[in-house]
Amino acid sequence: MDLSSLFSLADKVALITGASKGIGFAIAEAFAAAGAKVVISSRKQESLDEMTALLKNKGYEATGIACNVGKMEELENLVQKTVEAYGQIDVLVNNAASNPVFGPVHETSLDAFDKIMDVNVKAPFHLMNLCFPYLRQSSHPSVINISSVGGISPETGLGIYSVSKAALISLSKVYAKEWGVANIRVNTICPGLIQTKFSEALWSNDKIMSHMMKALPIKRVGTSEEIAAMSLFLASPAAAYSTGGVFTADGGFTI
Repeated sequence: MDLSSLFSLADKVALITGASKGIGFAIAEAFAAAGAKVVISSRKQESLDEMTALLKNKGYEATGIACNVGKMEELENLVQKTVEAYGQIDVLVNNAASNPVFGPVHETSLDAFDKIMDVNVKAPFHLMNLCFPYLRQSSHPSVINISSVGGISPETGLGIYSVSKAALISLSKVYAKEWGVANIRVNTICPGLIQTKFSEALWSNDKIMSHMMKALPIKRVGTSEEIAAMSLFLASPAAAYSTGGVFTADGGFTI
């Protein structure tokens, strides 16, 4: 068995949203190290230029394209510019997410509800559809949707965010069933508590951390690189028979 080719993304083009930092950037770096041409996207071009330069300095092929995934017309531009740059899309990672509220679900405003659903559910839906014509032409197409353990069981203080992530899991399974005939694999990763800026409200809270450590079999916070490693597996030929899967990387929190 040739492990170097089993986990290789050589000559593949990977589009990753929410990729200027945290989990998204770690995924981009892992994919690039495996030979992929990566397109990283987030809202601010300045941040993307900085992170793209870091990747290029390591000898990787990378492009940064600004996009607010909550605006559907910007998603269309993202796909168009990706194809203009590299001519194809082989791997799509829907990582961008929003959670503007933390607290009781009944205190969530309609505006916050709409923003969470637009970014966490509607955007992946639309972006997958936009990428479909290119994915079905790929020899090894893969879609990876980054959900959350909150999508499996609601997290305290993250009510509507948890609802959106449950919807993303279901959406992924729908696409896996329908796109299997086109050989497009669609899988979901549900991270647990990962030390990123996005989850700082959780890991910086001593009360929450005390509760988490009691519940975790592996008693530590996870890293972005650990989610990136699982993403590389799902994007690569090593996962050629895996679709519709829901993969947890949570230190055993959901056991």
